[in-house]
Amino acid sequence: MRCRRVVLLLFLPLLLVGCRAGGRGGEGEPASVESAVQEDASGINVPFEPVFTAAPIPPEVEARMRGCSYPADARIPLSELRYLRLSYVDFDGAPQTGEMVCNAAIAQDLCEIFEALYQARYPIRSIRLVDDFGGSDEASMQADNTSCFNYRTRTGQSRLSNHALGRAVDVNPLENPFVGRGGRVEPAGAERYADRAAEFPHKIDREDLCYRLFRAHGFAWGGAWRSVRDYQHFEKPSEK
Repeated sequence: MRCRRVVLLLFLPLLLVGCRAGGRGGEGEPASVESAVQEDASGINVPFEPVFTAAPIPPEVEARMRGCSYPADARIPLSELRYLRLSYVDFDGAPQTGEMVCNAAIAQDLCEIFEALYQARYPIRSIRLVDDFGGSDEASMQADNTSCFNYRTRTGQSRLSNHALGRAVDVNPLENPFVGRGGRVEPAGAERYADRAAEFPHKIDREDLCYRLFRAHGFAWGGAWRSVRDYQHFEKPSEK
C-alpha cells in the first residue's frame, strides 16, 4: 500500500500539469482569462488584472493625438471624447490591455462590449490608437489593428467619417476588409478575405459574437450596407 501511495504522489503533479495544459480544444490555452498571469518589471509572474475604463483625454494622450488623429482643424472638442483602456485576448490566446479613443456617448457601450468579448476569449489582434500608425487608416488596417477615433473623411468621399466623431469602431480589419464598388478591397493584402462565403478564422458575420454584441448595443454594421461592404465597421451615429 505504501508503494502505491508513493507512485500516486509522484504522478499527481504530472496529471495536474496535463489538465492545465489541455485548455479549450487541447491547444494549451489557459482554462479561463481570470487564471492568466503576466510578468512584471521584476520578472515575477503576477495575476493579470483586466481593465475596462473610460476617462477624459489625459494630457499625454492629447499630445500624441494633436497633429495626428486630431488635426488643428478638428471640429469636435476633446471634451466630447474619452480615453479607454480595454483588455482583450490576442490571437495567441494571451491577455493584453490596449487603448482606444471614442465619443463619450458610446464609451460605456464599448467598455461593456469589450469586457464581454474578453470574458468569452474572443480573439483580437491588437487595440492601439491610430496615432501609433501616424494617423494612417490604411497602416492601422494593414496591421490588423482595432481602433475607433480618427478625424478623417469617409473612404473615397469628402464627407467626414463617423470615426471623426469617435462613433465608429473597426474590429480585426485585415480579416474583415472594406469591399467597395468594382471589388476594390482595403486594406491592401486583404483581398483573400473579400469572399465572405469562404471559411477562415476571425471572420465577422451575423453569427459572430462581436456582431451580436455590437448590434445589441444599437450599433449598425458596415457588412450589411448595400452599395459597399465594410465588414470590420460598427457605428452608432448621433440621434440629433
